[in-house]
Amino acid sequence: MFDENEIKIKMDKVIESMENRFATVRAGRANPNILNGIMVEYYGVPTPIQSLATISVPEARQLMIKPFDKSAMKEMEKALFAAELGMAPTNNGEMLILTVPELTEESRKTYVKQVKDMAEDARIALRNVRQDANNAIKKAEYSEDEEKVYLDQVQKLIDKYNVIVEEKFKEKEKELMSI
Repeated sequence: MFDENEIKIKMDKVIESMENRFATVRAGRANPNILNGIMVEYYGVPTPIQSLATISVPEARQLMIKPFDKSAMKEMEKALFAAELGMAPTNNGEMLILTVPELTEESRKTYVKQVKDMAEDARIALRNVRQDANNAIKKAEYSEDEEKVYLDQVQKLIDKYNVIVEEKFKEKEKELMSI
């Protein structure tokens, strides 16, 4: 049975995933999301840095990472260096401070390319969702007219979601290129 909502849910997940990936690209301002995916070796277990510390933004270009357990600070510092964020943490004994450097024109363009690749990955994922839906429709043995209607609905959905991807990309590009 054709279920448009199921297809929408899958496409929404693609958009959500793309937005999460966009959030990891820094735009010259401090954003705690740039620390997403950084794992700290804590008592032998890889643990997300957000689980081990309070992360705050005291200034536009500064992140403060205050560990719940000070014994984890050295490991956190090591993980931040290993993540190659392009900024070195400063350890003041109480917390780690990351200062986000100003982006150069060249680095802005590099980040825009990364975001463009992420947007293209999202478009590919949307096409895969469409392909799966189309295959399911063709297997379901609907009448020719019903099949055409359902295939058209799926195409309208992909067109709508491709516009969303493009809008989100343009939004992030504008954010990256603004000084």
